This record gives sequence, structure tokens and C-alpha cells, in this order.
Amino acid sequence: MIEDGIDIPDFDTITGNWLCLDFTHTLGGRYDAQPQELLNSYSDLIAWGLFEHLLAHEEAQRLLHEAAQHPEEASAVFERAIRLREAIYRVFYAISEDSSPGQSDLTILNDILAHALSHACIVPEEKGFVWDWTMKEQSLDYLLWVVVRSAADLLTSERLRDVRACSAEDCRWLFLDTSKNHSRRWCDMQTCGNQAKARRHYSRKKEAVSKR
Repeated sequence: MIEDGIDIPDFDTITGNWLCLDFTHTLGGRYDAQPQELLNSYSDLIAWGLFEHLLAHEEAQRLLHEAAQHPEEASAVFERAIRLREAIYRVFYAISEDSSPGQSDLTILNDILAHALSHACIVPEEKGFVWDWTMKEQSLDYLLWVVVRSAADLLTSERLRDVRACSAEDCRWLFLDTSKNHSRRWCDMQTCGNQAKARRHYSRKKEAVSKR
């Protein structure tokens, strides 16, 4: 899909209910022989920012223009984005399995977080104050600041205990379980959930036939 001259890949609309978890969904079929990578360039990263409503079109165009002027820096930011995404996945997957995240992954998060927080500021609003960022219009790694802040917020939140990985072995997407009894198993019942039900039905049917 193309919006205002920006090619937006077919990002999945299945939400993880927390921004940093949604970011990990930009790699589909993570455990397949051929995973589906949706972030293949800096422009794809910007497109994801548009998709998630983290950027206005004018901001996206400015960042793409800045990237065209500084291609090596844009490439380095893109590589950091992928490292951040994978570190986030491993950290929260470990937590979903009641395991301890690897120190190397926490180091990646902390390094990017330290840089992000150097641009954090508090600005007044009509009814109080909100977090904002300085120099976001010309900083190619602005989206990384937002994502790593989301990860830090979740890691220090009571909601951390609700992080789950989809029970489908060929999926394992991360999500925040917001169900009333905290028993959600699938990233999406219409896809992974129904596929699992179909496999169980087929297995029972096959077993019944073999016993005749």
C-alpha cells in the first residue's frame, strides 16, 4: 500500500496490546524455515511508524529526506532497530516462559534507552504534563526511542506478568494477556487458535478411524 508516496508493507493488524510487542510482529513466521521479514530498509521502519500512528506524514517525509541526505547513518539506525527488535523479543519471550532474560539483550536495551532518555523531556498540556522528545524531527533514530521507552515501561510495570507467547509452536508471537481470567493462549483466535482446533479435530478423527 502506498500513502503519500510512502510504500507501507502489509503489516499485520494483530496487536500485542503493547507497542514494543507489536514491533516484534514485524518478523512473521519467526520459527519457519523462511520467516517473513517486513523491515528490510530504513524506509520500512518509517512506514511502520506511520502504520502505528507514531509519525505524522509530514514527520515521516522529513525523516526520509534526512535519511536520503545521510544514507550511512540511516543504514546504521536500521541495523540498530533490528537488533533492538530481536533483543525485545528474546527478553519478553524469556519472561513469558518464566525465565531470566539474557544479560546481553538487556545491555542492548539499556544502551539504546540511555541514548533515548537523553532526548526525553516533559512538556505542559491543557490538563497537565506529558512526555515528549527533543530533536525528534531530525533524529533518524526517533522511532527507536519510542520503542525502547515502551519496552522499559512494560518491564517496570505490573502488567509484565501478563506477557504471553502464542501457544502455536510455529508462531510464538508475543502479546499482553488482557482477558478477564488471564487464560488467553493465542495471539489471535481466528488464526492460530482455529488452526490448533482444526489440528486437534483432525487428530481425534484420525485416531477414531484407526481404532475401528
